Amino acid sequence: VVPEHASRAGTVAACEASLQRLRTDHLDCFLLHWPGAHPLAETVAGFEALVAAGKIRSWGVSNFDADDLAAVVALAGPGKVACNQVLYHLEERGVEHDVLPACRAHGVALVAYSPFGSRPEPWGRGRAVLQRLAAARGVTPHAVALAFLLRTPEVLVIPKTTHPARMAENVRGAFDLEADELAALEAAFPQGPRPRTLPTI
Repeated sequence: VVPEHASRAGTVAACEASLQRLRTDHLDCFLLHWPGAHPLAETVAGFEALVAAGKIRSWGVSNFDADDLAAVVALAGPGKVACNQVLYHLEERGVEHDVLPACRAHGVALVAYSPFGSRPEPWGRGRAVLQRLAAARGVTPHAVALAFLLRTPEVLVIPKTTHPARMAENVRGAFDLEADELAALEAAFPQGPRPRTLPTI
């Protein structure tokens, strides 16, 4: 649900519209995409009404910084917020400073959107390191990039593709990197300073 529709009634209506559009009777997870003007209590009440009605199995948030996440967890109670979907990739690791630790503390999954970045030619100067590691493992650079993000148990990734072959390649990123591989990626793609605001696209 988008913030401008995130009243209690608006949240329910947005979900019902999605169900109709997707031709299904329930959603596994329904998200509030940004903090907005509607009080969070209204949105949470809408989410909980949808859970009670069997229209959603869980709910979460997107683009919430650590303070916003703490606020919604305090309001909803422990175990209610399934995930926080945020921008996270090798060249944008700002969420590792505060958001990822907050997700860990509250038992909330961090879902990385745009896990390969948004530039036509991603990875910049670190590309050579990524390609070397990928070649040594016999996988694509994309698979290595996903493995780096997935090194933390709380993180899930949602790479976008419409090609079955690319999807299969991405699945090959479900492996544990060795210490020397992690060190090489950390050096090629440093975490950087704490961002002033939550990175988004």
